[in-house]
Amino acid sequence: MIGSGRDDALDETRGRLASQLIGWLAAEPDVARVDLIDRVRSTEPLMGGAEIVHAVDRALERARGLGGIAELFSDAAVTEIMINGPGSVWVDRGGELESTHIRLERQEIDVLVERVLDPLGLRVDRTSPIVDARLPDGSRVNVVVAPVALHGPVLTIRRFRPEPVLMSAFGPSECTSVLADLVRSRSTVLVVGGTGSGKTTLLNALGCVIPPAERIVVIEDTAELQLPGDHVVRLEARRANAEGVGAVDMRDLVRTALRMRPDRLVVGEVRGGESLDLLMALNTGHEGSMATCHANDPEAGLRRLEMLALLGGIDVPLIAIRHQIFQAIDAVVHVARRSTGRRVVTSIASVDELGVLHDEWSQA
Repeated sequence: MIGSGRDDALDETRGRLASQLIGWLAAEPDVARVDLIDRVRSTEPLMGGAEIVHAVDRALERARGLGGIAELFSDAAVTEIMINGPGSVWVDRGGELESTHIRLERQEIDVLVERVLDPLGLRVDRTSPIVDARLPDGSRVNVVVAPVALHGPVLTIRRFRPEPVLMSAFGPSECTSVLADLVRSRSTVLVVGGTGSGKTTLLNALGCVIPPAERIVVIEDTAELQLPGDHVVRLEARRANAEGVGAVDMRDLVRTALRMRPDRLVVGEVRGGESLDLLMALNTGHEGSMATCHANDPEAGLRRLEMLALLGGIDVPLIAIRHQIFQAIDAVVHVARRSTGRRVVTSIASVDELGVLHDEWSQA
């Protein structure tokens, strides 16, 4: 019983010290390590020297690195990290959601958010409670704070995968042969699927088939694609800074790309009025281009392009937009994520000039 009481007291001291260190580092981000150690020695004289150093180093790692989630970035099986306010951190590991042993306090999350956004000139607060950003390794970060997030800051980090995924991972040889033929024949391909279904990963795999000498201009809202080749130009949209200026949207990038002599355009995800600009570009050359959008099947992908084109702000009749789509898109590929976490191609359909879909390959 006596030992148990001592352990409880020690745990309480460690918890109090951790919170105190977080507070000091939040107030003085540049404080020296040796100064922190001296402060702890004066406030916790009964703690051992090795334990003090360990507590300070752990606090510095959390405050100046990726905090308590740093260890998750060394786990290749973790594809998504979810911080749902103070408390346990959740991850997607191998296609399964699970809670980790890592717990973050509110101050730690606030520091992590600030560290991600400050170098980019971005700000998140009550007047602008939602923001997207990118970590130095390319991982995508979405941040939501009050009043939209009710229980504290919410961070969702989609991991960047530096290693390429081959087309063979998406289906049998019959499937990958059809995909490769589409790229080699310079067919314009639209990849559709749900969130996390593998659209971007498949686009990377398709890019490996493009002849290396071709000039490819990649356009993305948040940079994720890593296409091979000696002549790849990457463009990324830019959000307005803290003063509300400096924004460069996807429409700006599509229009700019057309002045850059591309052999192919690759659009990471079509999600707005840039759809109309892209369709007009595809109908004036640039065969063999590729893009992705959210849709549940090939036909829904074409309908979604219609809807997005209507958001372009130009008064174009729907029948004219449909004609542009049917002339521009040669094939639609649908990808899905299985319960096992594996991402697979479920169907490939060609599009004729009347908008009729023809099944080129599908899973049995």
